[in-house]
Amino acid sequence: MDDDAPDEALADIKGRQIGGWGVAQIAVGTGLTVYAMWVGILQPGFRKVPLKLQVPYIPASKTQVQNVMTLLRGRKGNLVDLGSGDGRIVLEAHRHGFNPAVGYELNPWLISLARIHAWRLGYHGKVAYLREDLWKVDLTKCKNITVFLAPSVLSLLQEKLHAELPDGALVVAGRFPFPDWEPCRIEGHGVDRAWAYNMQAQKQRLLGKVSNI
Repeated sequence: MDDDAPDEALADIKGRQIGGWGVAQIAVGTGLTVYAMWVGILQPGFRKVPLKLQVPYIPASKTQVQNVMTLLRGRKGNLVDLGSGDGRIVLEAHRHGFNPAVGYELNPWLISLARIHAWRLGYHGKVAYLREDLWKVDLTKCKNITVFLAPSVLSLLQEKLHAELPDGALVVAGRFPFPDWEPCRIEGHGVDRAWAYNMQAQKQRLLGKVSNI
Protein backbone atom coordinates (compact mmCIF):
# COMPACT_ATOMS: atom_id res chain seq x y z
CA MET A 1 0.00 0.00 0.00
CA ASP A 2 1.30 3.47 -0.85
CA ASP A 3 2.33 5.40 2.24
CA ASP A 4 0.67 8.56 0.95
CA ALA A 5 -2.66 6.93 0.07
CA PRO A 6 -4.58 8.14 3.17
CA ASP A 7 -3.19 11.65 2.72
CA GLU A 8 -4.16 11.64 -0.94
CA ALA A 9 -7.68 10.54 -0.07
CA LEU A 10 -8.03 13.28 2.54
CA ALA A 11 -6.75 15.91 0.12
CA ASP A 12 -9.19 14.65 -2.50
CA ILE A 13 -12.11 14.99 -0.11
CA LYS A 14 -11.09 18.50 0.90
CA GLY A 15 -10.48 19.66 -2.64
CA ARG A 16 -13.33 17.99 -4.48
CA GLN A 17 -16.03 20.23 -5.91
CA ILE A 18 -19.11 18.45 -4.61
CA GLY A 19 -21.93 20.58 -5.97
CA GLY A 20 -25.52 20.94 -4.81
CA TRP A 21 -26.62 17.38 -5.54
CA GLY A 22 -23.46 16.02 -3.96
CA VAL A 23 -24.12 17.99 -0.80
CA ALA A 24 -27.66 16.62 -0.75
CA GLN A 25 -26.34 13.07 -1.11
CA ILE A 26 -23.89 13.48 1.75
CA ALA A 27 -26.64 15.03 3.86
CA VAL A 28 -28.83 12.02 3.21
CA GLY A 29 -25.91 9.64 3.62
CA THR A 30 -24.90 10.94 6.99
CA GLY A 31 -28.44 11.72 8.04
CA LEU A 32 -27.16 14.77 9.97
CA THR A 33 -29.21 15.31 13.11
CA VAL A 34 -31.81 12.71 12.20
CA TYR A 35 -29.17 10.05 11.67
CA ALA A 36 -27.49 10.94 14.96
CA MET A 37 -30.85 10.43 16.64
CA TRP A 38 -31.31 7.12 14.83
CA VAL A 39 -27.92 5.84 16.01
CA GLY A 40 -28.23 7.12 19.55
CA ILE A 41 -31.87 6.32 20.29
CA LEU A 42 -33.66 4.21 17.71
CA GLN A 43 -30.86 1.80 16.86
CA PRO A 44 -28.62 1.32 19.90
CA GLY A 45 -27.28 -1.90 18.41
CA PHE A 46 -25.47 0.11 15.74
CA ARG A 47 -23.31 1.64 18.43
CA LYS A 48 -21.84 -1.81 19.09
CA VAL A 49 -19.97 -1.64 15.77
CA PRO A 50 -16.30 -0.98 16.66
CA LEU A 51 -15.09 2.45 15.66
CA LYS A 52 -12.39 1.04 13.38
CA LEU A 53 -15.06 -0.85 11.41
CA GLN A 54 -17.23 2.22 10.85
CA VAL A 55 -16.61 3.67 7.40
CA PRO A 56 -17.51 7.31 6.58
CA TYR A 57 -19.59 7.89 3.48
CA ILE A 58 -17.51 9.35 0.65
CA PRO A 59 -19.15 9.15 -2.80
CA ALA A 60 -17.00 7.45 -5.43
CA SER A 61 -15.99 9.76 -8.26
CA LYS A 62 -16.83 9.00 -11.89
CA THR A 63 -13.18 8.20 -12.51
CA GLN A 64 -13.06 5.78 -9.58
CA VAL A 65 -16.17 3.97 -10.81
CA GLN A 66 -14.76 3.86 -14.33
CA ASN A 67 -11.48 2.35 -13.11
CA VAL A 68 -13.35 -0.33 -11.16
CA MET A 69 -15.39 -1.27 -14.21
CA THR A 70 -12.25 -1.37 -16.37
CA LEU A 71 -10.76 -3.98 -14.03
CA LEU A 72 -13.98 -5.99 -14.27
CA ARG A 73 -14.01 -5.90 -18.07
CA GLY A 74 -14.63 -9.33 -19.57
CA ARG A 75 -16.11 -10.69 -16.35
CA LYS A 76 -19.65 -12.09 -16.12
CA GLY A 77 -22.11 -13.35 -13.53
CA ASN A 78 -23.14 -11.81 -10.24
CA LEU A 79 -21.58 -8.83 -8.51
CA VAL A 80 -21.69 -7.81 -4.87
CA ASP A 81 -20.67 -4.38 -3.59
CA LEU A 82 -19.80 -4.47 0.12
CA GLY A 83 -20.60 -1.16 1.80
CA SER A 84 -22.47 0.03 -1.29
CA GLY A 85 -23.12 3.60 -0.13
CA ASP A 86 -25.34 5.47 -2.58
CA GLY A 87 -25.34 2.50 -4.94
CA ARG A 88 -23.49 3.91 -7.93
CA ILE A 89 -21.14 0.91 -8.30
CA VAL A 90 -24.12 -1.47 -8.38
CA LEU A 91 -25.89 0.63 -11.02
CA GLU A 92 -22.81 0.77 -13.22
CA ALA A 93 -22.27 -2.98 -12.80
CA HIS A 94 -25.84 -3.59 -13.97
CA ARG A 95 -25.21 -1.41 -17.03
CA HIS A 96 -22.21 -3.59 -17.85
CA GLY A 97 -24.25 -6.79 -17.73
CA PHE A 98 -23.57 -8.11 -14.24
CA ASN A 99 -26.63 -9.97 -12.98
CA PRO A 100 -27.66 -9.96 -10.24
CA ALA A 101 -25.93 -6.80 -9.00
CA VAL A 102 -26.41 -6.40 -5.25
CA GLY A 103 -25.24 -3.82 -2.74
CA TYR A 104 -24.96 -4.44 1.00
CA GLU A 105 -25.08 -1.42 3.29
CA LEU A 106 -25.89 -0.83 6.98
CA ASN A 107 -26.87 2.83 6.71
CA PRO A 108 -30.63 3.00 5.98
CA TRP A 109 -30.33 6.55 4.63
CA LEU A 110 -27.83 5.43 2.02
CA ILE A 111 -30.00 2.48 1.04
CA SER A 112 -32.91 4.85 0.50
CA LEU A 113 -30.69 7.13 -1.57
CA ALA A 114 -29.45 4.20 -3.67
CA ARG A 115 -33.00 3.06 -4.34
CA ILE A 116 -33.93 6.59 -5.40
CA HIS A 117 -31.03 6.60 -7.86
CA ALA A 118 -32.16 3.24 -9.25
CA TRP A 119 -35.76 4.45 -9.60
CA ARG A 120 -34.69 7.67 -11.36
CA LEU A 121 -32.69 5.65 -13.90
CA GLY A 122 -35.45 3.11 -14.50
CA TYR A 123 -33.59 0.29 -12.76
CA HIS A 124 -36.11 -0.31 -9.99
CA GLY A 125 -36.42 -4.06 -9.49
CA LYS A 126 -33.35 -4.73 -11.64
CA VAL A 127 -30.76 -4.12 -8.91
CA ALA A 128 -30.94 -4.79 -5.17
CA TYR A 129 -29.80 -2.88 -2.11
CA LEU A 130 -29.99 -4.80 1.14
CA ARG A 131 -29.47 -3.57 4.69
CA GLU A 132 -27.17 -6.22 6.08
CA ASP A 133 -23.91 -6.42 7.99
CA LEU A 134 -21.21 -7.26 5.44
CA TRP A 135 -19.54 -9.55 8.00
CA LYS A 136 -22.65 -11.75 7.99
CA VAL A 137 -23.17 -11.89 4.23
CA ASP A 138 -22.59 -15.32 2.66
CA LEU A 139 -20.07 -14.82 -0.15
CA THR A 140 -19.50 -18.46 -1.12
CA LYS A 141 -21.26 -18.07 -4.49
CA CYS A 142 -20.00 -14.60 -5.36
CA LYS A 143 -17.94 -14.24 -8.54
CA ASN A 144 -17.22 -10.51 -8.47
CA ILE A 145 -16.75 -8.34 -5.37
CA THR A 146 -16.20 -4.59 -5.16
CA VAL A 147 -15.26 -2.63 -2.04
CA PHE A 148 -14.62 1.02 -1.19
CA LEU A 149 -13.64 0.64 2.46
CA ALA A 150 -11.11 1.96 4.95
CA PRO A 151 -7.74 0.19 5.40
CA SER A 152 -8.64 -0.90 8.95
CA VAL A 153 -11.66 -2.74 7.54
CA LEU A 154 -9.83 -4.21 4.57
CA SER A 155 -7.21 -5.83 6.80
CA LEU A 156 -9.97 -7.85 8.48
CA LEU A 157 -12.17 -8.31 5.43
CA GLN A 158 -9.43 -10.09 3.49
CA GLU A 159 -9.68 -13.00 5.93
CA LYS A 160 -13.42 -13.39 5.28
CA LEU A 161 -12.96 -13.13 1.51
CA HIS A 162 -10.14 -15.67 1.55
CA ALA A 163 -12.25 -18.12 3.54
CA GLU A 164 -15.51 -17.78 1.58
CA LEU A 165 -14.88 -16.76 -2.03
CA PRO A 166 -14.45 -19.40 -4.75
CA ASP A 167 -11.13 -19.64 -6.60
CA GLY A 168 -12.55 -18.00 -9.70
CA ALA A 169 -13.67 -14.85 -7.91
CA LEU A 170 -12.23 -11.42 -8.59
CA VAL A 171 -12.11 -8.72 -5.91
CA VAL A 172 -11.75 -5.06 -6.87
CA ALA A 173 -10.87 -2.46 -4.24
CA GLY A 174 -11.22 1.26 -4.85
CA ARG A 175 -9.41 4.15 -3.11
CA PHE A 176 -7.40 1.83 -0.78
CA PRO A 177 -5.77 -1.57 -1.55
CA PHE A 178 -5.84 -4.68 0.60
CA PRO A 179 -2.77 -4.46 2.84
CA ASP A 180 -1.53 -8.06 2.51
CA TRP A 181 -2.62 -9.03 -1.00
CA GLU A 182 -0.81 -8.70 -4.32
CA PRO A 183 -3.00 -7.24 -7.08
CA CYS A 184 -3.10 -8.83 -10.51
CA ARG A 185 -3.94 -5.48 -12.10
CA ILE A 186 -3.99 -1.80 -11.11
CA GLU A 187 -5.97 0.92 -12.84
CA GLY A 188 -5.72 4.69 -12.39
CA HIS A 189 -3.59 6.99 -10.28
CA GLY A 190 -3.71 8.60 -6.84
CA VAL A 191 -7.05 8.53 -5.05
CA ASP A 192 -8.76 7.27 -8.22
CA ARG A 193 -6.68 4.09 -8.27
CA ALA A 194 -8.33 0.66 -8.15
CA TRP A 195 -6.77 -2.75 -7.50
CA ALA A 196 -7.93 -6.15 -8.79
CA TYR A 197 -7.20 -9.38 -6.92
CA ASN A 198 -7.52 -12.90 -8.28
CA MET A 199 -8.66 -15.13 -5.43
CA GLN A 200 -7.00 -18.27 -6.74
CA ALA A 201 -3.66 -16.47 -6.86
CA GLN A 202 -4.15 -15.14 -3.33
CA LYS A 203 -4.91 -18.61 -1.98
CA GLN A 204 -1.92 -20.16 -3.74
CA ARG A 205 0.30 -17.40 -2.39
CA LEU A 206 -0.88 -18.02 1.17
CA LEU A 207 -0.49 -21.77 0.74
CA GLY A 208 3.06 -21.22 -0.43
CA LYS A 209 3.83 -19.15 2.66
CA VAL A 210 2.44 -21.87 4.95
CA SER A 211 4.40 -24.64 3.22
CA ASN A 212 7.63 -22.67 3.64
CA ILE A 213 7.22 -22.37 7.41
